Amino acid sequence: MISYISGILKYKGADFVIVENGGIGFRIFASADTVSRLPASENEVRLYTHMNVREDDISLFGFMTMEELNMFDRLITVKGVGPKGATALLASLSPAEISLAVITDDIKTLSSGHGIGKKTAQQIILDLKGRIETKEAEGASVVGAAVKNSEKAEAEEALLALGFAVNEAQKALDAVYDENLTVSELIGRALKLL
Repeated sequence: MISYISGILKYKGADFVIVENGGIGFRIFASADTVSRLPASENEVRLYTHMNVREDDISLFGFMTMEELNMFDRLITVKGVGPKGATALLASLSPAEISLAVITDDIKTLSSGHGIGKKTAQQIILDLKGRIETKEAEGASVVGAAVKNSEKAEAEEALLALGFAVNEAQKALDAVYDENLTVSELIGRALKLL
């Protein structure tokens, strides 16, 4: 119903923003990653939106790009994946990385999203396998998708637990990564950059 909302960003919360348009403040749920990529308050923004209607709630979910919105729309058609789970997965992985994980049956990568377990990851692959084209996986980061090593993934989880955004944590870890470092050394070096 509402394809996008443009307006003045009035407030940034942990998992939502308020965008004022025509004197109305729209509360739009978004991943921490999306919130971190938005400009400071009082700046003009545009978020592509999905209106989720349930009998007891009407919510807007916002995304920076149409690719993110399109992937969100696909993910919520999967049994066991709701709007919050789809948003959490998109906070961890880009649409291209999700596409690559589906095409390559990479359950481990898909289950790295908050609230997405192994069974749900298998269901995502089962439901989306024939609906994703190979070209949609172009540009997927091999580090972000198939080959995250356990030390780097563990260090990323620690940084996320400390409140850093997914993109910030990944960029810092990419910059300092050395396969000879322990998890705690990775975290320490990444924290110095952040």
